[in-house]
Amino acid sequence: MRTAHSGKMAASAGAGACGRPVLVLMALQLLLWSTTSSRAERSLVKVITDHNWREMLQGEWMVEFYAPWCPACQQLQAEWNAFAEWSDDLGVNVAKVDVTEQPGLSGRFIITALPTIYHCKDGEFRKYQGPRMKNDFIDFIDGKKWESIEPMYSWLQPSSFLMTSMSALFQLSMWIRHCHNYFTEDIGIPVWGSYTIFALMTLFSGLVLGLILVFVADYVLPSRRYKHQPHCSERKMPGSKLLQSKDGHLQDEANEDDHCSHERKSSSKRLEKTLVKDDGDHIQDTVRKRTLEYTSRTDDS
Repeated sequence: MRTAHSGKMAASAGAGACGRPVLVLMALQLLLWSTTSSRAERSLVKVITDHNWREMLQGEWMVEFYAPWCPACQQLQAEWNAFAEWSDDLGVNVAKVDVTEQPGLSGRFIITALPTIYHCKDGEFRKYQGPRMKNDFIDFIDGKKWESIEPMYSWLQPSSFLMTSMSALFQLSMWIRHCHNYFTEDIGIPVWGSYTIFALMTLFSGLVLGLILVFVADYVLPSRRYKHQPHCSERKMPGSKLLQSKDGHLQDEANEDDHCSHERKSSSKRLEKTLVKDDGDHIQDTVRKRTLEYTSRTDDS
């Protein structure tokens, strides 16, 4: 009895010893599979930033603009990740943009509501405004329903000059916000002191830009007094013909010396008239003064 009982105990112990490595191996395989699947799921949804957003100009894309604090965006994440699992079968790239981390893209795409979804096909952007379920996304791509939506105007395309300027403006605003937080939180400057610094910076930058514009305007459209006045010999008489001399220069058919002498005579006549007029005015003033003096002397006598 003891022998049989001890044999059973040994068999059960051996089975338990053999079963433990199997359980450990299964647990390790399950952990590895879950880690691999989670990594694959995370890699299906591409992350778009200010540095790689031009990749969307080639191929077909579905892009979601979201914010981590947005409740509607949080509800959409599960459906969006499930839709990303079909990206290879549909031949579409599924991506997302965190507007809190990428303010430049928020301005470039004019994001006014969250979440916002865009469809892009070879550089043409269309805003998706349909239902936000996995099957609806699949039907939108597979059935090519995006063809019935008018693309954005050329001047509103993300690569246009206007949207590039808007992106720079949003980035500037975020930079100003970071500077304000640095002044008030890290350095300890009061809020009114930070506002004063930004006001002075604004005045100084406006002064510099104004001076640059004045210099540019003066260079492009100079004042008349700085314009070159051609000599009488350089002026072309109306109706005269140009002849080419032996040295290759162009000359007028009319005699340049006669023309210059005529110009000098007319100038001297104008000067003579001016001098005569000035002399006449001086004589009149002298007579008027002598008359007043004679009148005053008569009154005194």
